[in-house]
Formats: sequence, structure tokens, C-alpha cells
Amino acid sequence: MKRIALYLALFAGAVVSVAPYLMTLNSALKEPAQVLTTRAWSPALPVTFENFAQVWSEYDMSGFLLNSLLYAGAVTAGQVVFSTMAAYAFGRMSFPGRDALFWGYLATMMVPQIVTLVPLFLITREMGLIDTYLGLILPAAFGTPYGIFLVRQYFRTIPRDLEAAAHIDGAGTWTVLVRIMLPLSRPILATLATITFITTWNTLLWPLIITNSDATRVVTLGISALKGQYSSQYHLILAASAMALLPLLAIFLAFQRHIVRSIALTGLK
Repeated sequence: MKRIALYLALFAGAVVSVAPYLMTLNSALKEPAQVLTTRAWSPALPVTFENFAQVWSEYDMSGFLLNSLLYAGAVTAGQVVFSTMAAYAFGRMSFPGRDALFWGYLATMMVPQIVTLVPLFLITREMGLIDTYLGLILPAAFGTPYGIFLVRQYFRTIPRDLEAAAHIDGAGTWTVLVRIMLPLSRPILATLATITFITTWNTLLWPLIITNSDATRVVTLGISALKGQYSSQYHLILAASAMALLPLLAIFLAFQRHIVRSIALTGLK
């Protein structure tokens, strides 16, 4: 009986989690007049793809999606590389002040992003990177406290005997990291990459501040532009939102096994 109740609770949670996405897709397939006159869960009859075609052709959604792919992909690559190197230094190497430096850096997670936004913008402007891909990517491409902590905790579960054996065979620090630690850390790296990509893809505030033209704007800004001051094209907003969700769902479904495994393993220590 307890197991049945547990399964019912899990099923209800899954329905609550998935329902907004299904209702978004369902509403995006409706005719413009039906979006505001019918409930979100009522079936789209007749089904139309005109909303998708219109938002794709008239609002350069393809360009916004490509910019988001470039932005999120570059930030994800940078986060994985720099977080991995910093996590190895904090988790497996010994140097004076290591723990104090780590916990001090981790404490910066409590600083709201809005506090650093103005100084970051001023630095970016002084470097001449306003409305450029570098200005969009660089501030977020280095290791974050969360990413470093996540990978460090995983590194601490790997037996040190593997490193000791490699050092005996003449392997250096870089060889140990690349040849031993990284292959054993694929689950946590996939998790970090997935979380970083989704978070960056959904970012609105920094792209809104740093970009001035459609050439560098990302999909979140493209969707927000469909909402006007006096009227909003909800059928196009829903279609654009559904299009923006597809890459995220594909990435999450592809790496969900690694995410579950890494969470289980990092919780061991």
C-alpha cells in the first residue's frame, strides 16, 4: 500500500512538472483567436503550425536560436574546463590556505548577481566589448563556486591510490587530471554541462544589458520583444517559447542518466 501511494505521489509530481510544457505546446498549435478564448489544456482544434512559421520567418527566430546556441555552448565549455581545473586544485592538491580560499570563494554564492552587475558592465564597456559575442560570453565563461564545489565533491570520491600509482609511473599532475580524473568524472561533468547550458540558455538580464542589436541578441530577448507595451502577440510568444524549449528538453533527456548517477555519487561524502 505504501509503495502504491509513493508511485501515485511520484506520478502526480511528474504531471505537475510536465503540464506547463505540454500546455505551452498545445496552445502554440492553436489559432491566434483560440489562444485567449479557450483554456490552455483544451485540445488544439484545428491544429495549425502557422504560429511557428510566422515567428520563424518574421522575427528572425533562427538567428536568436543560433546566438543562444553559441552563447550557451561557449559558456558551458568554459565552465566545465575552468571548474574542473579549480576543483582538482582544491580537492586533490595541497597548498597553503587551500581550504580558506575555497570556502571564501564558495561564500561568494551568497552575493546577489545584481550587486556585481554594474561593475561588470563598466569593465566590459571599458574593454570595448559592448554588443559583441565576447562581451556576452566572457563574464560567465569562468568557473563558478557552484560548479567548482560540485566537481570537487565528486573528485573526493575517487580513490587516491589511482593517483599514487600514476605518480609512481612518472605521471605529472596534468597527466593525472587528463588521463585518470576526467575519464572517471564523466557523470559529474555531464551534469555540470547540462545545468550550465540550461541556466545560460534561460538567462535574460545580462544579454539585455550587454547587447544592442539583433545580431547578438539571444532567444530570451527575442521572445520578450514579442510582448509590447500595449498589446502582446501571445500566439507567437507561445510558439517561440515552445521552439526555445526543445533544445533544453533534448539535452536533459540525453544526459538525465548521468545527472542521477552523479547526484547519487556526490552524496556519498
